[in-house]
Amino acid sequence: MKIIPELHDFLACSTPDSWVQVALDNQHLMLVDHANCEKKAASTALTLINRCFDKPDILNAMSKLAREELRHFEQVIAILKKRKLEYISISSSRYAKGLHKYIPSNEPERLVHTLIVGAFIEARSCERFEKIAPFLDEELNKFYVSLLKSESRHYQDYLKLAIKYSNEDITELVAFYAQKEKELIESADKDFRFHSGVYSPKAA
Repeated sequence: MKIIPELHDFLACSTPDSWVQVALDNQHLMLVDHANCEKKAASTALTLINRCFDKPDILNAMSKLAREELRHFEQVIAILKKRKLEYISISSSRYAKGLHKYIPSNEPERLVHTLIVGAFIEARSCERFEKIAPFLDEELNKFYVSLLKSESRHYQDYLKLAIKYSNEDITELVAFYAQKEKELIESADKDFRFHSGVYSPKAA
């Protein structure tokens, strides 16, 4: 892979319309988990900084990403406060774990896989902001549209770094994760979350 694909070519599926409706009906949960996603994204970037101390390009990219994600986290918390909604504790979705379980423990494969997974998580966030924004009130619409540019850049940064640090072409590996990500997005989920699949309370 030499050319970074466009967002909708990178992802193997779009967010189901049913997710949008559940999100609109559960905006408090959506915002809380959105905040959690931003916090986790910053944590992932900081972890890579600690692991890749000898790779200046990763240090620079992840430092910038962490700052942006924490700023987004602060913005979501501010929106919750303004709307008198509590930032409650909720469980994590199965989404990130469902992708991370395929990451090997040996290097440099571990790093390359981690970067590709990071690209998919950021890309899906961007796609969901884009998908739901038109249905939100003016304040949330403006906020989510404002996130599109940075989230799109984040997935591209992750992918560029994966290409650089892989010893071989990553096209097939990206295709593998695209399929696994698609399965997570299109399968049933008993809990609604920002990255959840098709909401089904009776799901196992």
